[in-house]
Amino acid sequence: MNSLNTKKIAIGGVLLALSVAMLFGATFVPGIELTLYTLSSVCVAIMILEFSPGAGLLLYFASVMLSFALVPNKAVSITYTIFFGIYAVVKYYIENYRKLPRPVEIILKLIFCNSMFFVGVHFFGALFTGAVQIPDMALPIILVGAQVFFLAYDYLLTLVISFYLRRRPKARQ
Repeated sequence: MNSLNTKKIAIGGVLLALSVAMLFGATFVPGIELTLYTLSSVCVAIMILEFSPGAGLLLYFASVMLSFALVPNKAVSITYTIFFGIYAVVKYYIENYRKLPRPVEIILKLIFCNSMFFVGVHFFGALFTGAVQIPDMALPIILVGAQVFFLAYDYLLTLVISFYLRRRPKARQ
């Protein structure tokens, strides 16, 4: 086994443990769930930066499987699976595909966000809302709020990745 594979396995294991620990923490630490989701997606982004998008995708799949096995609150695992975990990979491909103009990147990212929002609401909404009726007027407000949140999340993730790249220049290779 060469040193690159050893390094990839070691870093992947550490990032996997951190990602699942953050998801586990999101179950028990009220008020900072979104921060922990964001930090768990940073682990996937670091794996992409250090090695490749495929390595990041592998880390994502491993963290999804472990989160469903270890995290007691399955809503946390579903949220990570549908949105936060995979977004680092989606972001990488959108931002590195033929250097699209910034507005096109934002539109593609919003399409992803809205698609995942649709999946979450239509497939998992009944599991989490049960008999609770959400007024029809609330859905557009929630959708607009999701757009604002998503754009802030994307910007924050970009800042964290930029910070990482400044501190770890080797990751740019």
